[in-house]
Amino acid sequence: MAALIDVSFRLSRRPRSVPRARAALHAVLADWSAGDDLLHTAELVLSELVTNALRVRAPNDRQIGVRIAYSATGGMLRLEVSDAGSGRPELRRPEADETEGRGLWIVEALSLRWGVSPRAGGIGKTVWSELKAPALTPARATREIAAVAVQAGQSVRARGDWRTVRHVRTERQASGGLTVVLGLDEGPPLRVPAGEPLAVRDPAVQ
Repeated sequence: MAALIDVSFRLSRRPRSVPRARAALHAVLADWSAGDDLLHTAELVLSELVTNALRVRAPNDRQIGVRIAYSATGGMLRLEVSDAGSGRPELRRPEADETEGRGLWIVEALSLRWGVSPRAGGIGKTVWSELKAPALTPARATREIAAVAVQAGQSVRARGDWRTVRHVRTERQASGGLTVVLGLDEGPPLRVPAGEPLAVRDPAVQ
């Protein structure tokens, strides 16, 4: 039984990526039987890390990388957010009337430890946070992939439950984007942007 379980996905450099990262984290941790306190803390930390990454000066076509990892050996949840910007984020003490600059203070207050590392395999950096999570029970077969890569026969987490994918088709939007339509074993089809991260399980391991 592997000691480390992780889920990774990428997000565009847009404000909507903050709630998308939070929703993906919530789905993963709920599937790992996380309690409400850990869910709330992890969502706060990841929101701040993604928000900071969006503020970094970098080309708009560069995506933000998110990794959610759990070490069963140490009972540790690790959240990582990677960006293509240079420099290192630093704690600073904002003035009382400032509304920005408090993100890393929140991360430091809620984390067991946090830090910054060079971005693996590319330019930029990874800002990470570790939280104590001894009671998690991750579903080992679960992983995150883009909606466009989902195949019939796999299960996806949809509307709070697991559904088997019966068929997959794509539709071209008027704007030029691509929508994936997943026909499920129960309920209406699931329509999501092609790049949207979805939690999936392969049929052989259910």
